[in-house]
Amino acid sequence: MKLSIIILNYNVRYFLEVCLQSVEAAISSIDAEIIVVDNNSQDDSCAIVRDKFPNVILIENKENSGFSKGNNLGFKRAKGEYICILNPDTVVGETTFSSILEYANTKTNLGIVGCKLVDGSGQFLPESKRHIPTPKVAISKMLGRDTTYYVHSLGQDAVGETPVFVGAFMLMKYAVYNEVNGFDEDYFMYGEDIDLSYKVLKAGYTNYYFGKTTVIHYKGESTLKDKVYAKRFYGAMQIFYKKHFKGNLVFNGFLWLGIQMASLLNAEKPSIELKKEAIFVCASNGKNDYTARFPFPVKQIEQLTQATPNSEIIFDANYLTFSEIISVISGSDKNKNFTFKILPKNSNFILGSNSSKSRGEVIAFKY
Repeated sequence: MKLSIIILNYNVRYFLEVCLQSVEAAISSIDAEIIVVDNNSQDDSCAIVRDKFPNVILIENKENSGFSKGNNLGFKRAKGEYICILNPDTVVGETTFSSILEYANTKTNLGIVGCKLVDGSGQFLPESKRHIPTPKVAISKMLGRDTTYYVHSLGQDAVGETPVFVGAFMLMKYAVYNEVNGFDEDYFMYGEDIDLSYKVLKAGYTNYYFGKTTVIHYKGESTLKDKVYAKRFYGAMQIFYKKHFKGNLVFNGFLWLGIQMASLLNAEKPSIELKKEAIFVCASNGKNDYTARFPFPVKQIEQLTQATPNSEIIFDANYLTFSEIISVISGSDKNKNFTFKILPKNSNFILGSNSSKSRGEVIAFKY
């Protein structure tokens, strides 16, 4: 088998459904398997996988054991020459895996391959390519200077060596993941992707950024939302520095200060209301009675150029490929303030995100 895709899910049933639809389309010509590890979700995630995706290997964890343990559990079932760690709140294009595998096959000392990530509004996510966060680099980032934290020397659409990737999308050979013992299970959440990237480099491999393919990551880069989040994030950083670097009193002071400051911040509360100005549906062929389906006014268009500024654009995945949807979102005119949602195949909900600081919005309706 060529590829095993491991998706760790926790209470994101709607995003998981869209993700699986896009992944199944992307592996149609690849000898591949999809493994979903569910970390004891309280929604109907597992039921959706069983009912709508019978070919997916489903592992129902009876507890929320965290990101590292969950993905390592999925790895134990993997049979592919390559594995891909993929978040459930992502959307891949039909050629995502084939193009990256073609590139990976040209490298003799391959570590991890990452790709271009954009949020739900098409904005590039800089965590797609990062430097190793040494204490000096991390302190600079905490002070609001990210010139050394992200790899700015490599263009968004370029291809080249990059040290660290985010856990939303990481492709590597099974043998490499196994050699470095996968994700370190000392991390519950946050930091494990940095640790894995660094372990692979220390093992003598080279990590590469492949900006020729784009993947939507709805949640985007995490922000300091509350004290619980901050403790987990900075706690993960403490594990990383104790493991890979000598003690640093200045950095420990910044960690403590970060936790205290985070307690003053409020979590962002994303709106789940559709924009009121105009709502358009992009469909590539045929006419559909969307007015009968949607509980809000809609107008059908076939090209984004037909939409007025400040419009909510709904892409109908029954007629458009995921590659087409990603291409339009990532290449859209940001000055026109479009927002985007996707109507999955044979589904009664739309989802999307207007901000990289929130998980996204889901709006369900009756047929």
